[in-house]
Amino acid sequence: MSQLEYIIQQIINAVSLGSLYALVAVGLSIVFGVLKLTNFAHGDVMMVGAFTTVLLIGIGMPFAPAMLCGILASAVAGFLIERIAYRPIRNAPDVTRLLTSLAVTYILENLGILLFTSSPRNFPLPDILNTSWQLSGGAITFTNINVLTVALTFVSLIGLGWFITRTTIGLGMRAAAEDMQAAQLVGLNVNKVIIIAFIVASAYAGLAGVLWAAQAGVVQPQMGFTPLLKAFVAAIIGGFGSISGALLGGYMLGALEIFIVAFMPDVVVPYRDAIVFALLIAFLLFRPGGLMQPNREIKL
Repeated sequence: MSQLEYIIQQIINAVSLGSLYALVAVGLSIVFGVLKLTNFAHGDVMMVGAFTTVLLIGIGMPFAPAMLCGILASAVAGFLIERIAYRPIRNAPDVTRLLTSLAVTYILENLGILLFTSSPRNFPLPDILNTSWQLSGGAITFTNINVLTVALTFVSLIGLGWFITRTTIGLGMRAAAEDMQAAQLVGLNVNKVIIIAFIVASAYAGLAGVLWAAQAGVVQPQMGFTPLLKAFVAAIIGGFGSISGALLGGYMLGALEIFIVAFMPDVVVPYRDAIVFALLIAFLLFRPGGLMQPNREIKL
């Protein structure tokens, strides 16, 4: 394998991983942008979508409709979480909302363990998605699930861009993110905007959960923890609350993880996660607004 072929292979890996991080980070940023709430239950909504897909495939449903049902289940979960857990404490202090978010996370994880046990389950991926493609004599390899991940990410993000900029409710979400009280004063139905923001964000979590499980090959109740943390870092890098920033941060973080493992394996691999979170600290200290937002100091 030549150096160029090796670099191309790592770029393919980075785009695939970055697509997953971007999907999760976009969902986080949608909720934070509208409600100024860090939804730590977002990773567990991924688990809802992945488990729904696995269960439906297990009873004979084809992959595509099972995945759509998994995304729908995640959207319903987001709707219920907002109505039951977050709406009653919407105007509460930030600490109360943070603790509520963590409580929802633990409730969903333990409910998943109660229903499915903590043991990993295999994700029954169709053979066609396991098919691998080899280029340049086998030096460059990727599978159909990698292609599907990147394709669905781009299509869904293009659809989100159209929804945010071309529809009435999307423009309402942008107005609410800019100034919730002013939007309410001019007649915007804030409750409707917030619930749709949760549904859209949770649908992205469901899609990310299915694709993450499909690439990993397993599902388990705690599966959302790692991608949530990485997506949180990606959102901070790009600018928390910025959808374009979450997209940029997701691909940057995916590229960083892949390249440090590929080109410095002996030195960096044991400390890969430490490097990621060191990057988070650096951004919080020197660029708290992220790359896509004006720089500003953190006020205590």
